[in-house]
Amino acid sequence: MSAVATELALFPLRTVLFPGGRMGLRIFERRYLDMVRDTLREQASFGIVWMPEGGKEVMSPGERPASLALIGTEARIADWNQQPDGLLGIVVEGGRRFKINHARQADSGLYMGVVDWLAEPSDQPLPPRSEELHDLLRQLGEHPHVQRLGMTVDVEEAGALANRLAQLLPLPEEQAYQLLSIDEPLQRLNTLHDVLDGLAS
Repeated sequence: MSAVATELALFPLRTVLFPGGRMGLRIFERRYLDMVRDTLREQASFGIVWMPEGGKEVMSPGERPASLALIGTEARIADWNQQPDGLLGIVVEGGRRFKINHARQADSGLYMGVVDWLAEPSDQPLPPRSEELHDLLRQLGEHPHVQRLGMTVDVEEAGALANRLAQLLPLPEEQAYQLLSIDEPLQRLNTLHDVLDGLAS
């Protein structure tokens, strides 16, 4: 872990962002419009963190945000546009994973977290078992929605394959978060394989 903690604006979602994954977001609340403006202006990033079902968007004064997951992912804005309904649309790409040490809620309602960046083990070559998953990712990459996001699906490493598939497949969010929490790339890919086998059975 990095010895220097960083304070990040946090965007709680009912979904998980993976390193290298991309997702589209519609921004309409003032606190998040301001966050996006500041992020673009400063060429900075913010954090996306999973908020399980039943989590609260608003904390009482002095309350710890226990509803936020501890591990999240840095988000960088890859693209943005004004949508037909007037809302701001952005595409974010996942960067580094982090662990929240402390979080607070600003007067604007925006969560701010003091985070440590998680060390990432070196990625590993794709194991023989992964050929079927690799083919699946290539097929998903042909979908117009994935092409609009601009997410790279030409990967040759275990962690990158696990991250892209976990981002695109409709996994239960709790299982997606468990995958995000795994440090070792091969273990993350093997666990994803087991999850998909379980869903198929």
